Amino acid sequence: MYNQLILIEYSPVAALNRTFAFAKVYGHEKAIVEAEKLNLTGNNHYHELLGYLYADINIEKAVNQYEQAIRLTKSKMEKQTLQKEINRLKGDNRI
Repeated sequence: MYNQLILIEYSPVAALNRTFAFAKVYGHEKAIVEAEKLNLTGNNHYHELLGYLYADINIEKAVNQYEQAIRLTKSKMEKQTLQKEINRLKGDNRI
C-alpha cells in the first residue's frame, strides 16, 4: 500500500514508513539499503529509522544515527527518548 501511496503523492514520511514496513517483511539489512536510497540526510526521522535498523546489526552505526537524529530534532522529548535508546544500546556492551 505504501508503494501505491508514494506513486500517488510522494512524501518523505510515506517513504520512511514504507521502509519501516519493508523491514518487517524483508529484514533490517535489506531495509537499510532501501532507506539509504532515500538520502533524506537532513531529516531526523530518517536517522531515527536508520538507528532502529542498525540496532541489531551494528551498534556503533546505530548510535551514530541516533546522535545525528538528536542534532536535527528540535523536540526536547524526542531528544530524551533518543538519548535513552543510545544509553540502552551502549549498556549492552556491544560497541
